[in-house]
Amino acid sequence: MKKITFTTEALEYKSAEDLDKTMQKLVNAAREATQRAYAPYSNFKVGAAVLLDNGKIITGNNQENGAYPSGLCAERVAVFAAAAQYPDAVVKAVAIAAFSPAFTVKNPVTPCGACRQVLAEYENKSGKPIKVYMTGNKGKVLMTDSINTLLPFSFDASGLLKIPKK
Repeated sequence: MKKITFTTEALEYKSAEDLDKTMQKLVNAAREATQRAYAPYSNFKVGAAVLLDNGKIITGNNQENGAYPSGLCAERVAVFAAAAQYPDAVVKAVAIAAFSPAFTVKNPVTPCGACRQVLAEYENKSGKPIKVYMTGNKGKVLMTDSINTLLPFSFDASGLLKIPKK
């Protein structure tokens, strides 16, 4: 038997103002995207912004549905929209923010497991790390250098059965 240990690290910034101008713009885009979220059931609005290697920032937000499994998280909306509009672009960074009219979201929100897996797929596809910035609607920002920091045992296609071409 062999024990495998992973250590997770993140940088903590007091506020978005402590980031460089590009990342400030990315975090602010995610925060603005929360205002366009469709969250009538939870009232917890999440926004995401994806920075591509071509300089474009694509946003998304959570889209709830009365049949709960039919909704979609902000991160996947943003990443899928970016891939649909710019299929050859590489995702460099993603910012995630949350807002609720009922209370102040002070702590950074993190991507759910499904969103972590999707981000890992795009990181694996490009072979380049995706920085992840996580925040509330104000306050501190956490940043990881790679989605692998948040999902060290991600699933990848290397284990799938390869069907021979005829």
